[in-house]
Amino acid sequence: MSVVSSASTAWTGDLFNGSGRTTFDTSGLGTFDVSWDARTGPGAGTTTPEELIAAAHASCFSMAFSNELASNGTPPETVNTSAEVTFVPGTGITGIALTVSANVPGISEEDFQRIAGAAKEGCPVSGALKATPITLTASLAS
Repeated sequence: MSVVSSASTAWTGDLFNGSGRTTFDTSGLGTFDVSWDARTGPGAGTTTPEELIAAAHASCFSMAFSNELASNGTPPETVNTSAEVTFVPGTGITGIALTVSANVPGISEEDFQRIAGAAKEGCPVSGALKATPITLTASLAS
């Protein structure tokens, strides 16, 4: 069974002087302002496509990693993931850095790193973004 998620954006004006509002249509969780100024500088209450990609990647990786850990017989107590998406005007998205810290009782550092790498490769968002370099820093919390 497939699941379709949707969002929409209404934009007014040109790229540099215009602005828009992006709505999470499927969940109904909200509508968020977007603008070129936020994309190329501090956002201050305005989101960007890159921030939305970062949120999608961090949540997807956390789910994939927790599943991989549970499949290994070492379910996590906590998984905390951040994603940083780098955008260069005129070039585009140039990289994504995933950073994860997880509390996983009974796992070795070697298994932890191996499973983190497998989760990065198996995460559907990583797959969708495979044209972009993705790095992973994983640390086992105590």
